[in-house]
Amino acid sequence: MSFIVNNRVVVKPGFEEAFEARFRARAGEIDKQPGFVAMRVLRPVGHQAPYVVETEWESQEAFRAWVGSEDFKRAHANPMPKEAVGEGGGLEQFEVVIRTDG
Repeated sequence: MSFIVNNRVVVKPGFEEAFEARFRARAGEIDKQPGFVAMRVLRPVGHQAPYVVETEWESQEAFRAWVGSEDFKRAHANPMPKEAVGEGGGLEQFEVVIRTDG
């Protein structure tokens, strides 16, 4: 089964557009990685939740290889300014045990 990684990012008001633009600009880089399946950037409805950047991998090993790659380092070399991101959020990792596609 697949391996899912969710990165919850608290984006402060006024920085939402810049945050989304960063992913639009670099979308495609991660697509080249062995074992990569899909990426979704989820915008919260209202202010009740952080953004969620969800990636799906064939395995945990494929995700770990991405994190250790030069491509990962390049993709994360220029982070958002500190004032754009709030406290909280974080990384969550899951193994898929049941999947249905419609």
